[in-house]
Amino acid sequence: MSALYKSNYYIGNRQCNTEQIRFRRVKDSLILQKLKKMLGLKLPTDPRWVNIVEKKIDEILTDHAYCEQKAASTAISLIIRFPEYTDLVEEMIALSREEMGHFKMVHDRIIARGNSLGRDRKDDYVIELMKFFPKGGSRSDQLVHRLLYAALIEARSCERFRLLSEELKDKELAEFYHKLMISEAGHYTMFLKFARQYGNRGEVDKKWEDLLIYEAKIMKNLSKKETVHG
Repeated sequence: MSALYKSNYYIGNRQCNTEQIRFRRVKDSLILQKLKKMLGLKLPTDPRWVNIVEKKIDEILTDHAYCEQKAASTAISLIIRFPEYTDLVEEMIALSREEMGHFKMVHDRIIARGNSLGRDRKDDYVIELMKFFPKGGSRSDQLVHRLLYAALIEARSCERFRLLSEELKDKELAEFYHKLMISEAGHYTMFLKFARQYGNRGEVDKKWEDLLIYEAKIMKNLSKKETVHG
């Protein structure tokens, strides 16, 4: 038996040797460093939010499951509303599948803990966030606004998942949120890329900056509940 074979491990369903694992850890560390800089959020989550979460893990898992389901619904709604944007449609098809896969992963953890999925609850963060842009406007403006909302929701989710991955005492859950954190970062950048692609770059960047400032004001009254955004 070779030394290489002896050092093999499994990650998910994929066999990896120690060199691959070392590369993955270095890569993830670099991604984490970039994330802290790239998200651009004006107000970070109070780390004490994790203490609230740990007292009611079952509650946040239920809320998280519905967040994944709503993310899939957002992708599908963009397909229905803007079918002529072929490249967007292709990405949203893939995203809806991925988000429902995440929903199942969270739901599996709920079941493993001896619970069942609870009822959905209103998301005060999203409700307040979506008051920022005025209703109506041109079709292209409506698309850009929806993409910017989606980008910011994904960015905040990514930031929350990073915090959970670093601070949760439950190591299995911490690792789970570490993997999701990286996935959410990809979603955030994708939505922002499409917004800049379909709108005027200068105008889109100005709207994005203004939305980030508005979101920071919302966050001052949150981080007090065992929910992904609350």
